[in-house]
Amino acid sequence: MRIAARLSFALVLLLAGLCPAGAQTALEVFERDDLAIETVGGARYEIEVELALTPRQQAQGLMYRRDLAADSGMLFVYRRDGPVNMWMKNTLIPLDMLFLARDGRIVRVAERTVPHSLATISSGESVAGVLELNAGSVQRLGVAVGDRVIHRALGGGS
Repeated sequence: MRIAARLSFALVLLLAGLCPAGAQTALEVFERDDLAIETVGGARYEIEVELALTPRQQAQGLMYRRDLAADSGMLFVYRRDGPVNMWMKNTLIPLDMLFLARDGRIVRVAERTVPHSLATISSGESVAGVLELNAGSVQRLGVAVGDRVIHRALGGGS
């Protein structure tokens, strides 16, 4: 009887998402869309993104993913501008993070973040969003602070 009770309790925890295995079974679903990155030098790159719009989606982000397609990423868009702190807990792949002003201007870049790290990656100032890309994308594309991410959720972009 004790074993059955323990198994029932473990099942309840699993279904309620109170343990890591349960969290993986109830992953959020993300809407997909396209955005563009425009550099000050005039280059333009099209990226397919998943949109992290709700607090639950933003808390999950790219956790548990084993890979990310080359020209894709995740765009976090916040309802209110403010300082943002990210981390790499349960994130299996290294990422580049672009911290974005409301008009889509890149205000800070964090390159090659470390998988599983609990270190805080801060925006350093008030932002409206964060674009996460595969590590090395910033260098490969030549993206820098001052460049712009264009998306309908940021300042009326396309």
